[in-house]
Amino acid sequence: MRTNKLFAYICFATLLCITFGFSYKATTTKPKPKKVTTEATKQPMNVLFIAVDDLRPELSCYGQSMIKSPNIDKLASQGTLFENAYCNVPVCGASRASLLTGLRPLRDRFVDYDARIDKAAPKAKTIASHFQKNGYTTLSIGKISHFPDDRKEDYSKDPWRPDYHSGASNWRNYNSEENLKIADEQPNGAGLPYDAADVPDNEYFDGMTAERAISELKQLKSSGKPFYMGLGFLKPHLPFTAPQKYWDLYEEDKVNLPYNYFKPEDAPNAAMHSFGELRSYYGIPESGPVSDEMAKKLIHGYYACVSYTDAQIGKVLTALDEMGLAENTVVVLWGDHGWQLGEHALWCKHSNFKTSLKVPLMVRAPGKKAGQRASGMVELMDLFPTLCELTGTKTPKKLHGQSFVPLLDNPNGKGKDQIFCQWKHGATILTDQFAYTEYSNDSGNVYGKMLYDHKKDPDENKNVIDYSEYGDVVSDLSERLHNRPQK
Repeated sequence: MRTNKLFAYICFATLLCITFGFSYKATTTKPKPKKVTTEATKQPMNVLFIAVDDLRPELSCYGQSMIKSPNIDKLASQGTLFENAYCNVPVCGASRASLLTGLRPLRDRFVDYDARIDKAAPKAKTIASHFQKNGYTTLSIGKISHFPDDRKEDYSKDPWRPDYHSGASNWRNYNSEENLKIADEQPNGAGLPYDAADVPDNEYFDGMTAERAISELKQLKSSGKPFYMGLGFLKPHLPFTAPQKYWDLYEEDKVNLPYNYFKPEDAPNAAMHSFGELRSYYGIPESGPVSDEMAKKLIHGYYACVSYTDAQIGKVLTALDEMGLAENTVVVLWGDHGWQLGEHALWCKHSNFKTSLKVPLMVRAPGKKAGQRASGMVELMDLFPTLCELTGTKTPKKLHGQSFVPLLDNPNGKGKDQIFCQWKHGATILTDQFAYTEYSNDSGNVYGKMLYDHKKDPDENKNVIDYSEYGDVVSDLSERLHNRPQK
């Protein structure tokens, strides 16, 4: 009898331990993230990641009513537009390397146009390698990384770009007889910094890129696998080459030079540059300003290229809809950095002014509200963790950005308190009111400073670094800048 009772007690105690053990495990083990799916397909969420080279927020949806950008405007109306998005370094190669790895640029990492992930951060995870690991088909169409062979193993197929024509003009993609002739006669193969020809869209590279993307989407749909497609358009990068019909959307005699076509008051010389990228083209003087006639032609060409690329993006998004893929695809559109169109008497990027740092950014995600505008500050470095959260894939541990999905759920929410940007020897901290920059040499000696109050001077026309009322602001921002993360 006593033995039976003892046996019963042992069984009861064992049952309690098993029950308690399972309960403890259930409450202390963090569940694995589930891939986000839709009811329609029960498939993990796809990603269409659209990059536009040198595109600043020069779009109708950003208040630039003279720009014809109906397709990008429509995308913005279907998702969330970010009004205060910034790149982390104002040059294409470095900006893209930082964005694709989620790592911040430093003075010795991701510093110039020719930055490579496989050289500067060979062990870093990339957006493509992350999705590849999670069972996605990963593609690079057009310009995503600056170099197509940079981490090409992260893609299911070799990265694709339009075939360059033979001859000196190759990557500049001239189609007009005038430019083809000039380019062949120049040692560097550069004709004029613009080109217009009465040809179909696919005679210029971005038209070819849109066609390739649509072809790949058809194959992706038939495969049934989730996909990540990086889709990169070249224009409005120099030279401003686009079919004539897009130039015809604008009247050059109505194109105006910016009102602040001058160096900002009290700006240090370190803040200025000679826009060498533009000077490599035929018809641009070796030094000094361009003529007003050339300046208007350049602005006209930039506008034409924005509209040309907008049309190509529209074709791809229409195809996505018609294939029934849109309802299960996160669409992100971003510019890799800003661009000066004569503001501060500068052209191109390569500066610490807001015109070089501010970028367009919009996200359309299934299940998220449409027609939203988020004013909180975000940075391109945040895109990697954001995509992870939107797709329900586990976020890698060593990313430096943070997800801005909370702003998709509440666009009136607070963004980041500060963002750090780096260009060569210039380091900038941005807050919701100020932009503070220090220029220092390799020894750390500061030789130039700028402070702009965006509430009083949103276009950065007056450097107030020496104004006594901003003394405490300068001290605070300088300390924060010097204590910024260095890894």
